[in-house]
Amino acid sequence: MSIDKLLEKVAKKIQPKPQEEKKIKAISHKVLEKAREEAKKYNAEVILAGSLTRDTWLPNKNEIDVFILFPKTFSNKQLEEVGLKVGKQIMQSLKGKWTIEYAQHPYVRGMLGKTSIDIVPCYKLEKGEKIISAVDRTQFHVQYLNEKLPRQASKDVRLLKQFLKANNLYGADAKTQGFSGYLCELLIIHYKSFLNLLEAAKNWRVREIIDIENQWKKDDYNYLKKKFKDEVLIVIDPVDKERNVASAVNAYNFFKFKKLAAQFLANPKEEFFFPRKRPLTSREFEKIMKSRGTDIIAIIFEAPKVVPDILWPQLRKATKRLENILKEYEFVTLKSDCWSDEKKLAVILLEMQVSRLPQVDRIKGPWVFDEKNAKNFAVKHKDDAIAGPYVEENYWVVEVYRSWTSAKIKLIDSISESEDVLMAKGIPSFIAKQLSKKFKVVGADGIKRFLDNKEFAVFMREYFEKENLMPVY
Repeated sequence: MSIDKLLEKVAKKIQPKPQEEKKIKAISHKVLEKAREEAKKYNAEVILAGSLTRDTWLPNKNEIDVFILFPKTFSNKQLEEVGLKVGKQIMQSLKGKWTIEYAQHPYVRGMLGKTSIDIVPCYKLEKGEKIISAVDRTQFHVQYLNEKLPRQASKDVRLLKQFLKANNLYGADAKTQGFSGYLCELLIIHYKSFLNLLEAAKNWRVREIIDIENQWKKDDYNYLKKKFKDEVLIVIDPVDKERNVASAVNAYNFFKFKKLAAQFLANPKEEFFFPRKRPLTSREFEKIMKSRGTDIIAIIFEAPKVVPDILWPQLRKATKRLENILKEYEFVTLKSDCWSDEKKLAVILLEMQVSRLPQVDRIKGPWVFDEKNAKNFAVKHKDDAIAGPYVEENYWVVEVYRSWTSAKIKLIDSISESEDVLMAKGIPSFIAKQLSKKFKVVGADGIKRFLDNKEFAVFMREYFEKENLMPVY
């Protein structure tokens, strides 16, 4: 099958069914009608944002983004208070459920059946005016895409989104750290088609610069690379030349996309769009651990009830902090990771190069000619030295018993504390709260039993099977 026929086949599979389109559009019409009714009371306007307006959404999206544009005369406090009031009123009048979520401003997230509706307050601005809050850009994004994204390009945007989604690269959220929907649309505008994008992407360099509207001169590119020095892909926002739309894309996902682009072009297959998720089996896990010769420790606890954009940074930070605590006691981590189903469970995974230490430790003290510190060293170890102080190569040395010889036991001790103590140790707030309530620390046998959880088992396969992402330039 030719690559064009393959893409046509995939495109048909990811085209929302007419009944699904009819249903989501009917709901969005109803929401917009109510939103305009409420917004009118405050001289505000309403726009529908997101992929629904441009026919670039994937099946089963079930998400509607409504922005309420308030006059600039509103203070920040008024914007928040009235924005929430309007959002709640819209959802109540539609007999839906709602919660308050937080971005730069609090906003209302509603549910009508299985459809999620975000009702976001922002300021109404004219083109060229300085934004007051980050969400104010959205109105300009909508205008730009409506003008620049051809209707026939919706198929290519969908192909790109599905390609990314299938390979865990779609989304600028804290968990994924990948490509946002807006970025996908900009890339198709720039490269004209999905295939053109892949041809270019396989040759992208670190800090590749894409400036669709040529807002910067080529002479400015070195400045841009310094300005966005920690960002591997630079896509200048057409409505804000100071902003990198691709700032969320991390290095791993950048190189993964490059590799996937090259692989697909060399050997186009439908599996790139619909890969089979392969959970790691217990037998495979046993075999891997035997071949690696490492010890593996997992801390399992209840996931905190927070939005994913708060959960994932806190999980990652907690993982690194626990790794560093063990390092202070000479327990060496090979690598670490974390996982959550974002509802009930969270896991911090530590694979140890050194998880057990001998009972006896050797402590090197001061130079023998440093008499003052030598005396202090002797006093400090007066009660705990089991040998020494003795001299070795002109330095004082003592041998003592270690406090901790097992990384697992040390880990249990370190996290068996109150919420306040855990936070003082550097564990982020929501993770500290959950650990202070209940947790369990397990080794390889406990992890093997936990592989019954299919999502976790898929994560474990991905943890072990890291492919070569080194590009050939």
